[in-house]
Amino acid sequence: MFSWDDMQFFLAVAREGQLSRAARLLNTSHVTVSRRIDRLEEALHLRLFERNPRGYELTAAGRRMVDQAERMEAAASEVTATQGAGAGQAGPMRIAMPEGFGRFFAANLLPEFVSRFPRISLEMVALSQVLALSRREADISVTLDPYKSGPYRSEKIVDYTLHLYATEAYLAAHPPILRRADLPAHRFIGYIEEMIFAPGLDYLRDVHPDLRPEIKSASIFNQLTAGLHGLGVVILPDFLACRYPALRLLLPEEVELHRTYWLTCHRDVRQARRERAVIAFMMEGLRSRAGMLRHAG
Repeated sequence: MFSWDDMQFFLAVAREGQLSRAARLLNTSHVTVSRRIDRLEEALHLRLFERNPRGYELTAAGRRMVDQAERMEAAASEVTATQGAGAGQAGPMRIAMPEGFGRFFAANLLPEFVSRFPRISLEMVALSQVLALSRREADISVTLDPYKSGPYRSEKIVDYTLHLYATEAYLAAHPPILRRADLPAHRFIGYIEEMIFAPGLDYLRDVHPDLRPEIKSASIFNQLTAGLHGLGVVILPDFLACRYPALRLLLPEEVELHRTYWLTCHRDVRQARRERAVIAFMMEGLRSRAGMLRHAG
């Protein structure tokens, strides 16, 4: 025999992949989590996890157990539904996202997120490098390119557009930009080539094969700041650039880049009730604001 409490510990470890993160989710110690998992495996006469230096990985029996445990979780949540919205959705959740997207999310969706999920402690991580999804460094990741292999699922969220921008001060001090062929004569601001963590960020080659950045940063906000100081031409998402009247849109009919945000997570995480609710919220909220993500100033 086993208790529902032990199943909660099992689900936490299955979702988090590590004792320490499961312990934080359950507000207990990793020693307690380990003891509960051992007790559950002994009661069921099953090995549910493989222990290795990277953490806890589900065995075949463990993967089969997840569906049953989540049905139990759903039933328990129905019993406690009178406690209020989000009653069964407590604990920390880490979402990794590109910097620019993070600004948009914080400004447009975060207040509603807090209202919808009051018991989730949200951790927003700037996706300035590839996070190791296999180690569950984030529960959900917003990525610029889909994952096409491994135990991960990527789902298209929404498209967005980018254009060339510069200040009037920069344009007044440099040759006119009347067509794409004029661009190589200008100073460009962009990413450090060897630190481009997603193919979708390699903007300059899509604009003109001869373009190379002279001012480089791994941060889109550093690039934005350099552009606002009149130091060169910068490629920016339109939803970010439109907030700054000092930036002038360049060659809008000739140069327009299209990119896509994807929601990526481990397929096991995707099945969790709490994560499904958050994913549905993000999909609905972002798609309803698709026009804002494709706005050129």
